[in-house]
Amino acid sequence: MLIVSEIGEIRERSERVGFEVVTLDGRTAPLASTTTSGPESLRWPTVGKYKVDVASFESLALPELQVREDTDLFIIDEVGRMELYSSSFFPAVLNVLESHIPVLASIPIPKFGRDIPGVARLRNHPGATIFTLSQSNRDAVKEEVYSILVDKIIRCTSFAMVENDLAVSCISLVSKY
Repeated sequence: MLIVSEIGEIRERSERVGFEVVTLDGRTAPLASTTTSGPESLRWPTVGKYKVDVASFESLALPELQVREDTDLFIIDEVGRMELYSSSFFPAVLNVLESHIPVLASIPIPKFGRDIPGVARLRNHPGATIFTLSQSNRDAVKEEVYSILVDKIIRCTSFAMVENDLAVSCISLVSKY
């Protein structure tokens, strides 16, 4: 079984107005939006212009991060500032990393030399390998990451990756341009 949780953009016309969590089987839940204006959203944390719907995010993402015997690979896009407003998300990610099930995840590149504390912990996880993606190297990195994942799944079922960064360890972290 492959467990996937990714973040997709929500667009109205050509403008990005939010993000949603998307599972491998196509289920979605809002993560953040610029258009939410209900009374409950007044208490939601913000990242830039986006209000983060932590409860909605947790309702879909946290069950996907449960370690199960039949799980061969976790894919998490991404472990970033919005996701880390959930007090339960980071411990769930750490639990996955400690499970020795391969994880392909993405983490943001540090901005202005500062890293998000939880992301820094993943970046420095024992055995982590960081790949920084650019338009010029993304195809080569894709092949390298694929080879590592296949090897890890076949050999020991232990790998991890993070957006904008890929973590191998039986963990690897990848970084986007």
